[in-house]
Amino acid sequence: MQSDRFTPREKVALRYTDAVLWNPDLADDALWADLHAEFTEPEIVELGYWAGFTSGGQRWLHTLHTRQGELAAYMEEREAGKKESA
Repeated sequence: MQSDRFTPREKVALRYTDAVLWNPDLADDALWADLHAEFTEPEIVELGYWAGFTSGGQRWLHTLHTRQGELAAYMEEREAGKKESA
């Protein structure tokens, strides 16, 4: 990544996110070395977890044929209706 818009730390985080989301083969020894140069082990775990969690949530919303926020709005409306009828 040649962009000047990101710090070296951000660039390695983006490379890691690409590996988590799109191509695990990108998680080679060089990436792991770069990650450990910029992040602690708990930070690497958190970054990978958050990327996977966020991506998985978005994929799930797509299977419901909905967009972010629509499911939460539906659930709130449904709960409000339950309270009114009780």
